[in-house]
Amino acid sequence: MRWIRPLSAQVGETAETIGAKAHGLVALHRLGLPVPAGFVVTTEACRAFLREGRLPTGLDAELTAAMRGLETATGRRFGGTQRPLAVSVRSGAGVSMPGMMNTILNLGLTTQATAGLTAETGDARFALNSRLRFLTTFASALTNTVPEADTIEAAEDLLRQRSGRTVPDDAARQLELAVEAVFSSWNTPRARTYRKLHDIPHDLGTAVIVQAMVFGNRDDRSGTGVAFSRDPNTGEKAPFGDVLFGHQGEDVVSGRSLTHPLRELADREPPIWDALTSALNRIEAHHRDACYVEFTFQAGELWLLQARPGRFVGAAAVRLATDLADERLITRDEALLRVSPHHLRHVRTPRMAAAEADVLGGGVGACPGVATGRIATTTDAAVRMAADGPVILARPETSPHDLRGLAAATGVLTTRGGPASHAAVVARAMGKPAVVGVTDLTIDAADASVRAGGRTFGEGTLITIDGTSGEVALGTPPIVTNTADAHLRRLLAWADQASGDHSHRTEAQRLSAAHAAISTSSATS
Repeated sequence: MRWIRPLSAQVGETAETIGAKAHGLVALHRLGLPVPAGFVVTTEACRAFLREGRLPTGLDAELTAAMRGLETATGRRFGGTQRPLAVSVRSGAGVSMPGMMNTILNLGLTTQATAGLTAETGDARFALNSRLRFLTTFASALTNTVPEADTIEAAEDLLRQRSGRTVPDDAARQLELAVEAVFSSWNTPRARTYRKLHDIPHDLGTAVIVQAMVFGNRDDRSGTGVAFSRDPNTGEKAPFGDVLFGHQGEDVVSGRSLTHPLRELADREPPIWDALTSALNRIEAHHRDACYVEFTFQAGELWLLQARPGRFVGAAAVRLATDLADERLITRDEALLRVSPHHLRHVRTPRMAAAEADVLGGGVGACPGVATGRIATTTDAAVRMAADGPVILARPETSPHDLRGLAAATGVLTTRGGPASHAAVVARAMGKPAVVGVTDLTIDAADASVRAGGRTFGEGTLITIDGTSGEVALGTPPIVTNTADAHLRRLLAWADQASGDHSHRTEAQRLSAAHAAISTSSATS
């Protein structure tokens, strides 16, 4: 059995075999968009690893051959002293599980390769920073913790202390351990919890994607970001997301760094902005849907690392469906089928009456809706306190290790990160109001308190967050709910036409009747 497939336009495997992320990268290849060279270790290999407790027979030889091919494609040498090749090693299950499994960046930067990168670029700071990022993500993957180290020696010590292992100074061995770590992360408690919450089968396994590194931390014309082709909060047709200059991709999605609005790319790197918006339009036309893209740019050159449908909810899903029909990307029947009765339950977004509230601070609204609950500053506190009523999980930023707290909470609040940070993405997937990047607040988990404007509030204090405006208020301010907008009225009119039933019913009933009528028509045609 072959355990590895190339990442190219010729690959015809399904997402169940190569994972949804790799499947999306193959589509990008077919569209002629820039994707770093790489290959994918299949989900079949993961399932074999989970059964046998070791990498399947023959995978080591396939990894060696695949890396030789990657060296040829890039003109670089894996672990070499001249023009060294470094790679990213990322998970990619058949269904999206954002942040739940391991990622290792800059793998292959051995001691010699780091020296080679320094000689090639003339930038020792960049090379050492890249090696430090490799060591911290490698240690995190092998220990399933979030190591924080600001020196190479500290990162190596953390791995030794927490796992009893040392970092091999051999690129091929690093790659084998990284693949094992990603496979193993399929069964971490956070991943199992996420699958349980989203009814994802536990026996699917994950693929592993290995790609040549693109360095967003290379120079002042490099960076990384995430982009939606349309605003996921409203459905408006305008690129939306985060960007960081001089950073690598994990800095955006982790939420640990203060991001910039995506639009800043247009002013600072116009060629990257033009290339990105063009790519978003092409991907939308291909999927006939809004899309989400992760990207990195190095020395003024854009590379796409992931692309998938946008998965909007509530009012944003309604506007997206009607706009796509107006743009003739989909039919009206398809627009109706893309909106569920569940979406309608969230289409009238409640808002906090800020003028009558004791506002503590403001950030970025990451998932619409209003949530009121008692402050919990740790995951354990959120799980414990949720047994007695609603809680708001308040963290500087969240990580996959906070999943139990995110699941227990009614809403999510962070002081760092942007609309594509871990907290925002997971809250949006769970349909929970979220506010991120509230720099006016200080969250102290050790003291179990939140500070704002010279005032300190202990854990258990009642607060309200508005996931649309990004405001945070003390107590329970008045809440107002918007009325149905023009997009919803148009969609429901289409639903009545499709079902032929104009009797007085709820919105959800009208939509359900349209779904049934369209399905019946399709089955008999």
